Amino acid sequence: MLRIFYLLLFLLLIVVGIAFAVLNAEAVEFNYYFSSRQIPLSLILVLAMFTGAVLGVLASTGVIISLKREVAKLRKSSELAEKEITNLRAIPIKDRH
Repeated sequence: MLRIFYLLLFLLLIVVGIAFAVLNAEAVEFNYYFSSRQIPLSLILVLAMFTGAVLGVLASTGVIISLKREVAKLRKSSELAEKEITNLRAIPIKDRH
């Protein structure tokens, strides 16, 4: 059932993307440092969104890596504490009455 939902969502995104490209098909002049070209507006917008997404992922990579290191450190600490608890539970209790 979930796969069907994802498939329908994917198809809806494809249809919206095609409609977006058709509605924004007029060519605009794209100027860059060395030259300029006539490129469809929809292509420029898609490339700008893709570039923004890539830059966002690159900007968050450092935070993600540091958080993964912290998780590994905390897991190791947790495992050590669990081993210590297990060892303490295995020690017999001595009564001194």
